[in-house]
Amino acid sequence: MQKIYLIAIFFSFLFSNSILSQNPVVFGYVTDATTGEALIGATVKIGEEGTVSDFNGKYEIALTKGDFSMQVSYVGFETVTREVKIDLVQDTRIDFQLTENPSLLQTVTVTSGRYAKELSEVTVSMEVLKPRLLESVNTTSIDEVLGKIPGVDIIDGQPNIRGGSGFSYGAGSRVLLLLDDMPILQPDAGFPQWDDIPVENIEQIEVVKGAASALYGSSALNGIINIRTAYAKSEPETKISAFYTVFGDPSDKDQVWYTERPHEFGGSISHKQKINKLDLVVGTYYLNRNSFNKSTYNRYWRGNLGVRYRANQQLTYGFNSNFNPGESGNFFFWKGLDSLYVGSDNSISTTERFRFNIDPFLNYFDKNGNRHRIQSRYFYIDNNNNNDQSNSSQTYYAEYQFQRVWSKLDVVTTAGLLYNGNFVNAPLYGDTTFSIRNLAAYLQLEKEFFDRLNVSIGLRYEHYTVNTPDTIRNVQGLEYPIKNGQIVESKPVVRVGANYRLGRATYLRSSWGQGYRFPTIAESFIQTTFGGFPILPNPLLQSETGWSAEIGVKQGFRVGGFEGFVDAAAFWSKYENMMEFNFASLPLFGFQSINVGGTDIKGFECTIAGRGNIGNIPLNLLTGYTYLDPEFQEFEVSSPPAGVEPTEGQLNYLNSSSEKNILKYRYQHTFKFDLEADLKPVRIGFSANYYSFIEAVDRAFESLIVPGLRTYRMDNNKGTMVLGARVSCFVFKEKGKISILSNNLLNKMYSVRPGLMEAPRSYAIRVDWNF
Repeated sequence: MQKIYLIAIFFSFLFSNSILSQNPVVFGYVTDATTGEALIGATVKIGEEGTVSDFNGKYEIALTKGDFSMQVSYVGFETVTREVKIDLVQDTRIDFQLTENPSLLQTVTVTSGRYAKELSEVTVSMEVLKPRLLESVNTTSIDEVLGKIPGVDIIDGQPNIRGGSGFSYGAGSRVLLLLDDMPILQPDAGFPQWDDIPVENIEQIEVVKGAASALYGSSALNGIINIRTAYAKSEPETKISAFYTVFGDPSDKDQVWYTERPHEFGGSISHKQKINKLDLVVGTYYLNRNSFNKSTYNRYWRGNLGVRYRANQQLTYGFNSNFNPGESGNFFFWKGLDSLYVGSDNSISTTERFRFNIDPFLNYFDKNGNRHRIQSRYFYIDNNNNNDQSNSSQTYYAEYQFQRVWSKLDVVTTAGLLYNGNFVNAPLYGDTTFSIRNLAAYLQLEKEFFDRLNVSIGLRYEHYTVNTPDTIRNVQGLEYPIKNGQIVESKPVVRVGANYRLGRATYLRSSWGQGYRFPTIAESFIQTTFGGFPILPNPLLQSETGWSAEIGVKQGFRVGGFEGFVDAAAFWSKYENMMEFNFASLPLFGFQSINVGGTDIKGFECTIAGRGNIGNIPLNLLTGYTYLDPEFQEFEVSSPPAGVEPTEGQLNYLNSSSEKNILKYRYQHTFKFDLEADLKPVRIGFSANYYSFIEAVDRAFESLIVPGLRTYRMDNNKGTMVLGARVSCFVFKEKGKISILSNNLLNKMYSVRPGLMEAPRSYAIRVDWNF
């Protein structure tokens, strides 16, 4: 705690105000030349003086008499330079209208440093997805489109970036999911609930690859997915969509279990409008899915409301909210090789749920242009499951952030304090209430040198307190005493990064960051069964730590009217005390989250993204290849003598289905490809995803739990290529669009997560209307 106070003292230095000059000033407004909207935080330089524009786009600089070169820049826009003559007799007004830069390299991002920065200049690997792709592929849940990003894989709803995660049975995530810069993982299990993300109102998705704990804390050990929602623009906008999808028969007709074809349908409505000083966003979404997997369904309604009030030039405040009631059913693993799309009777579960969040916020720019930001969230979850697996939780999140741009020094300082309190009660955890309190402070410095080199340094201090019963007793009678009913832990984490512009469109970057993940309630205290096997608590579980490093190069290119970039990166992640669910032997019997020791993950990745014209045809391209070499630091292909405890290396071998030293549930090779051509008024798209064979899974999965899994994996031990195609046609002067889509064109029968089949060939029709 003492370190948090030291960082808080540092804030007092940042908040010190400079004495205002009494000289006449140059002032004006910086706006978007297309929309007329104010550009907040635009950098304005006149000679040796500099400042940033406020919430209304206004800037103000006190100067002496003379001739000056004036430069105005804003992330994602063309820089404007103008020669000006300053007269001391009166104040001088000079307005600027900036034009947006269409280059992919200049795409505006905020996640890597908590402030706006062009994609080409960030010091980490980052990918950005725009709403166009979400609509083009008929995204009903964000995880469906994330799988198109090189290096990002989704295994049964769990995100995995560059092999940092495998499959953790729905408990614990090494990828932090953010909604508008705030965590929205389920607090007890640390698991993303994708249905809570408003796909009908997304501005863009930013994915940071590699450890980001220094800025965002626990669960950002492996990376970040930040969903940024949209606000009202200068003109009102209403969007309506509706879709219907039907699933075909599997290629093995003996696997057909239904008489009525599995299908899903739904739709959304969203509206954004400025009303004087008020920005209003409202939306609703409905989905009714009857799956190709028997006993699997998902029916829910979601509503969202966002309000932002611009009180004056300096102050804005408002809230975002999201409501999501629904019901679902699923199974954990199949019944057998002759019933791959039918669940085993003892693994079927149903859920009725209600989740909502409300996020009040406030932004204030003081007279020196410093930004003060308060953001908060109340997140309520009530999952009413059968099989005594219900859970209820509440999250209270509050964060204060201060940001100062030192224009003369080309330095951006971002600092913050946060509180995150979670309260959990569930039969899953012995009908006991657990509470977790997380306090943190962070500081990020970004400095530009020689107009070429960007350097970033980040520091964060985390403090956790978990309140528990004095004794945790599992179903087999084993007791774990907890001193004073509390688990307390603190940890500092740091990161450094650099980005150097070698040429006009060549950027070399490197980064090194520490990672940290505190165990979730589910990993430490869960008590339930699945598939007839006990899931046992482990209050002795230790936090994961480690680091991630990379070196990469981003090369922009232009071929005729087609522009984009090639990004190549080599990376290395090293973790200690990695947590995984393993099958525990005597004196225990069942699955338990344990620390499996150290892991090493090395790899290489290449991404190509581009847009523009080839000939007379506009194209959009996203493709990439990722190679992984994920290993245990200790792996010994042998069994201990009777009565002797296995070593760490032997335990890793005994819990793996493979004799190769490779981490479980990882693809060593993946390839992603998506191309869309605009043949006005028709668009045609094609996609391909390749996944190599998963070499290792839990040995107990093959030998004890999932019927026929070993035989299935022996018969299907090659990689899988999944193809998709889409065509859309614009109507009524491009206000409407009708799309026809097909996924899994070759109708492959394949499984991403062992024991659960993926969809056979599907056909969908979607209608979009904008006005």
